[in-house]
Amino acid sequence: MTPLEFAQVFFYFGLLVICTPLLGGYMKQVFDGERNLLSPLFRPIEELIYRLSGVHPELGQNWRQYTLALLIFNVLGFLVLFLLQLLQGRLPLNPEKLSGVEPFLAFNTATSFMTNTNWQAYAGETTLSQLSQMLGLGAQNFLSAATGIAVVLALTRGLARRSTAELGNFWADLVRAILYVLLPLALILAIILVSQGVVQNFNTNVTATTLTGETQVLPQGPAASQIAIKQLGTNGGGFFNTNSSHPFENPTPLSNFLEMFSILLISASLTNTYGRMVGSARQGWVIFAAMLILMIGLLSIMFVSEYATNPVMGVAGTMEGKETRFGIANSILWGSATTSASNGSVNAMHSSFSPLAGGVALLNILLGEVIFGGVGAGLYGMLVFVILTAFIAGLMVGRTPEYLGKKIEAHEVKMATLAVLLPAASILLFTGLASIVDSGLSSRLNAGPHGFSEILYAYASATGNNGSGFAGLNANTPFYNLTLGLALWLGRFGVIIPVMAIAGSMAGKAIAPRTAGTFPTDQPLFVGLLIAVVLVVGGLTFFPALSLGPIVEQFLMSAGRGL
Repeated sequence: MTPLEFAQVFFYFGLLVICTPLLGGYMKQVFDGERNLLSPLFRPIEELIYRLSGVHPELGQNWRQYTLALLIFNVLGFLVLFLLQLLQGRLPLNPEKLSGVEPFLAFNTATSFMTNTNWQAYAGETTLSQLSQMLGLGAQNFLSAATGIAVVLALTRGLARRSTAELGNFWADLVRAILYVLLPLALILAIILVSQGVVQNFNTNVTATTLTGETQVLPQGPAASQIAIKQLGTNGGGFFNTNSSHPFENPTPLSNFLEMFSILLISASLTNTYGRMVGSARQGWVIFAAMLILMIGLLSIMFVSEYATNPVMGVAGTMEGKETRFGIANSILWGSATTSASNGSVNAMHSSFSPLAGGVALLNILLGEVIFGGVGAGLYGMLVFVILTAFIAGLMVGRTPEYLGKKIEAHEVKMATLAVLLPAASILLFTGLASIVDSGLSSRLNAGPHGFSEILYAYASATGNNGSGFAGLNANTPFYNLTLGLALWLGRFGVIIPVMAIAGSMAGKAIAPRTAGTFPTDQPLFVGLLIAVVLVVGGLTFFPALSLGPIVEQFLMSAGRGL
């Protein structure tokens, strides 16, 4: 790495540390219903929304009511997006006269954007109309991100409140997350991106003649507005097929930095919001520190691997699969951020990373997308590990496990374990299935270990609600659209429902006074224990996945087929 590249990485993380308490404090005011910077502008709009929809924000919901409202809302969002894709050929804002989307692909895409994954088995500029991009995908970018924020708010209240069943109001949390947080930030970022050259129009595609006399189609459309929220909401779906490596999505070094920074901004800041809401800013900083240490440690491995001499090519720091506009450092930093934050957008091809760097990107996902993770989703995923860590630490010192003064009992441990094991089972079982059936194997670009990595990465990305791909795999087939769609549902709601059950259980408990025997959860020792638990439990998926390849290969060789 050059000194300039090192300085940029340092500036990236330094700015993240500075912005975390600033945005985190603002979001605490928003979600506690306090007066904030934007109250004069948005409070009348918020109240109007409540009046028109019949929502009473002061009426709290228990965990079952909150979860039911969340599930109904998301299922309705899925149905709207599914039908919008099927009918887009008959709807306006379709200047290229694109036909309706094939049902299996429409199912996969609707599920993907509803679950904040944005896995894309299609090319946006040749598959979806401008209406589908805006009203369908763009809207879900806001709604799915706000859903993740709502869940972590419910869990936070469950941990902070005592002897109550109320976790807040889902509809109020949803409205405030969109109105006060996502919408203003997305508007500011979209304007900056337009100033950098990101397209934002309703034009038809432009046909141009290149310097060599070839004809090239330049896609147009309202891209900047979708790119802004895709990054801020850790959605990741690209308006164009090549995502953030496309010059119409990411034209300059400034747009690259801002888009990359936006991936982690809200997720990191929510740790500070959490600390303030539970009454101890140190608790939030402990979680932030664990996330930051994990990311920097794994990022360092990626850098060392990428800049090492390639034994096949005999050169160090190859540009294979990377944009010359951004170089190696920006490609690897983006790859680390997008897989740590369940964002999924790319400005380089992960399949072209060095084997170790690609393996770290995969590990980031398999750890549960808790290294900052998705907006809201990363924090409630990490809090599951916090509960497991506090439970283990309590057993180690011979005390009843406690967190924030509340006893951790069998029910919470069972739900936390379920939230960890369900995604792991989804990844391993679907990967195993795709590795032994013709409809799964026929979609690979590469045979052998790399072809297996394409399959494993796809199901890890879907279940982890990440959305990035390892390239090479043709996922637009009925088999992959269906199985990846099912993995998307399991990865999202297989974690949310146990988390909500934990929130309801913890909210009903009284807070016990702290004693000399209470294990502190706001100290550096707890940071180290938390990191260890994340790595060990993440290994439940990572290492069986590594061993699954040879097992499947042996099975196929014995059957005379070969992996």
